[in-house]
Amino acid sequence: MSAKPKLYYFDGRGKMESIRWLLAAAGVEFEEEFLETRDQYEKLLQGGSLLFQQVPMVEIDGMRMVQTRAILSYIAAKYNLYGKDLKERALIDMYVGGTDDLMGFILVFPFLSAEDKEKQRGIIVQKATSRYFPVYEKVLKDHGQDFLVGNNFSWADVHLLEAILMVEEKKSDVLSGFPQLQAFKARISSIPAIKKFLEPGSQRKPVPDDKYVETVRRVLCMYYDVKAN
Repeated sequence: MSAKPKLYYFDGRGKMESIRWLLAAAGVEFEEEFLETRDQYEKLLQGGSLLFQQVPMVEIDGMRMVQTRAILSYIAAKYNLYGKDLKERALIDMYVGGTDDLMGFILVFPFLSAEDKEKQRGIIVQKATSRYFPVYEKVLKDHGQDFLVGNNFSWADVHLLEAILMVEEKKSDVLSGFPQLQAFKARISSIPAIKKFLEPGSQRKPVPDDKYVETVRRVLCMYYDVKAN
């Protein structure tokens, strides 16, 4: 196995993007193998690499890891982005879990019909502004610190910035009523490792396009229509 983590996924965001974000935030270089054909996927299946017959899959530290949350937890712990004690880890898990729920509304977006996309866009913005962003706005306001947990940069901060940027792609002024989150976005985006990942030419993936959707459908044999949440 490579000394660098190696990521197996499609050439696009999906569930792997949060893993790219966290590795980048930790300053870890990684390699990628993009799945473009059903044969590539079948080879991984037949080789026993995909424990639950799913990607993402990451080769790291002599392991072939699957299950996105397990991969992210491992990376966060390995690179000191998971709090200093169990209480901080619990808070990070809660905040990441909430952000994950919000991201779930966005991950399905590229696979929807044009009509359903407009409906889903409204749902994403409504959920972000009424359920999720108010929580993080209050957390930052109440403790008056730069980061969500323990006043130290953590996985929770990385995940929240990723989600903010994803929602802004659906409504550019979505943070207009959240001054704490506006300042948080600027602050976290200026961290050198994050700033580098946000620059053109990084391994951050663009907004999913039709080519990405077609590749995922072909490789995974997705012949059904995804419905809006």
